[in-house]
Amino acid sequence: MADRDLIELTPEQKKRRRARSIAIALFLAGLVLLFYLVTIVKLGGNVANRPL
Repeated sequence: MADRDLIELTPEQKKRRRARSIAIALFLAGLVLLFYLVTIVKLGGNVANRPL
């Protein structure tokens, strides 16, 4: 019964899904990098030289 509910994607749909997933992953990685760089700029370069 569960087998009837599955949708089989065409190779073109699989290719588009993969491309979309890669684009989303790259966007998220870029956003993380942007947040990291903004944080470093706001805190300044000497943040690593503070006493622990």
